[in-house]
Amino acid sequence: MIGPGKIRGATDNYCAGNRSIPEYRSTAMKTILTPVDFSAISKAVVKSAAELARSLNARLILMHVVQPPVITSEYGAVMANIQEIVALSEKTAARHLELMVHKLQAAGLETSSVLLTGSPTLQIVDQAKKLDASFVVLGSHGHSALYDLLAGSTASGVLKKSPCPVVVIPPATTKKKRR
Repeated sequence: MIGPGKIRGATDNYCAGNRSIPEYRSTAMKTILTPVDFSAISKAVVKSAAELARSLNARLILMHVVQPPVITSEYGAVMANIQEIVALSEKTAARHLELMVHKLQAAGLETSSVLLTGSPTLQIVDQAKKLDASFVVLGSHGHSALYDLLAGSTASGVLKKSPCPVVVIPPATTKKKRR
């Protein structure tokens, strides 16, 4: 999905009566930021981002954000373990990112990675700005509206705040059997 107002210059011809939106020129595309959370959808997200990067001759930046645990108690013992939990999460994420980067580089794509800690939505938007990203390609888990209301949705937050077009890869659909 590309958020409204995010295609610079492309909508001018469309509004003037030309019903086809002009394509981006490949020289304009430089960086594709791809946040991954290593869930089941991450493989599809990276595959789509790689295809886009290849078609636009762009570099691909894989990104993971370690979100510190939410403190729900007043116990000091819990506080002491948070740093250990975050450090272990960062170490594991760095290993996964490295494997993904090596696979993409072996396939001929200019790829690197970024590993950050904090709020995923804020970190993704901040990196998109810092890198002057041409696109953000991320996945949606397809949670219910109630879940998004209670826990929030990274994809929705990025769509609302992104400085560049956002491509959202939907979750795989399961086919229901006819009766």
